[in-house]
Amino acid sequence: MPAQPGDQVSVHYAGRLDDGTPFDSSEGREPLQFTLGSGQVVAGFDEAVTGMEVGEDKTVRLDPEAAYGERRDDLVLEVPKSAFPDDATPSVGQGVRLGLQGGGAVEARVVEVEDQSVTLDANHPLAGQALTFDLTLVDVAD
Repeated sequence: MPAQPGDQVSVHYAGRLDDGTPFDSSEGREPLQFTLGSGQVVAGFDEAVTGMEVGEDKTVRLDPEAAYGERRDDLVLEVPKSAFPDDATPSVGQGVRLGLQGGGAVEARVVEVEDQSVTLDANHPLAGQALTFDLTLVDVAD
């Protein structure tokens, strides 16, 4: 029975960039479990698993639009160092949570630290990248 939206699926996967660099894998772990079509994974991953049969293998390449989107320059922000708590020392690569007006938060990474300012990047680390996944559908439950 092919996997359909609403099904709970279990998928083993290995992800790599166009240059062959691996970025994530379920190897050595339990398969990824999610409800197909629920938005728990990027749209292209959902689409690739839809219609697969248990035991089927598939390789799919996702353009950025079907993965984490294109990089957006408007998500790179320069903020004054004084915006950080006095006991915080921002460093390149550090993750920070930015509170949003009206509630909620977004994750960002520190990409540059100057004397008076810190540059943050709220793009997903894989934004702008095409992603290739090797998939194996392990299980489907209604």
